[in-house]
Amino acid sequence: MSARAHRVETAAVRAQVDLPVSSASGPCRLVTFSGLSHADHFALVFGELSACPLVRVHSECVTGDVFGSLRCDCGTQLDAAISRIEEAGGAILYLRQEGRGIGLAAKIDAYLLQQEGVGTFEANRRLGFPEDPRDYRDAAEMLRLLGIGRIELLTNNRHKSAALEAAGITVARVVPCPGKLTAHNAAYLREKRERDGITKHTGR
Repeated sequence: MSARAHRVETAAVRAQVDLPVSSASGPCRLVTFSGLSHADHFALVFGELSACPLVRVHSECVTGDVFGSLRCDCGTQLDAAISRIEEAGGAILYLRQEGRGIGLAAKIDAYLLQQEGVGTFEANRRLGFPEDPRDYRDAAEMLRLLGIGRIELLTNNRHKSAALEAAGITVARVVPCPGKLTAHNAAYLREKRERDGITKHTGR
């Protein structure tokens, strides 16, 4: 599918509003978009954007981002990203791709399989999904609409970097994004590291 066919209509910035957030010392700018494959993807922009800003492309994780689940490192990665990007200036692209793109209900089904000893990627396959069906073409379009074509990417996932490059964004440098390692997520993070290859975690 071409990038043009991926979009329902011509993509554009829909709205921008200052947003004071408790996890940052000052306000950020929340940007919404029209014409993407999901109407509720959004960006949080911190400070002035340089010619090559620090960017985190973060897939939604209600359990980790909102409730602080220890089964994953998503919430702690988001916290670390906000801290680093606020200091450096840059953006967080928040993509509504819950559960690695399979949705919340299916993610909980996958959790049930994982409790029986099935790996995270195998659980997706048993439910009839690809290992990781996420798509980053919307993220590339969001960056272009923000006037960004070259980035430093805050990620532990080499596939994300490759997908953005394929969509026309230059990834000048990949910066590891640390998350919290716990007894509850150790096996999950080990499996992600073996598959994705850039993982760095802390024990804080």
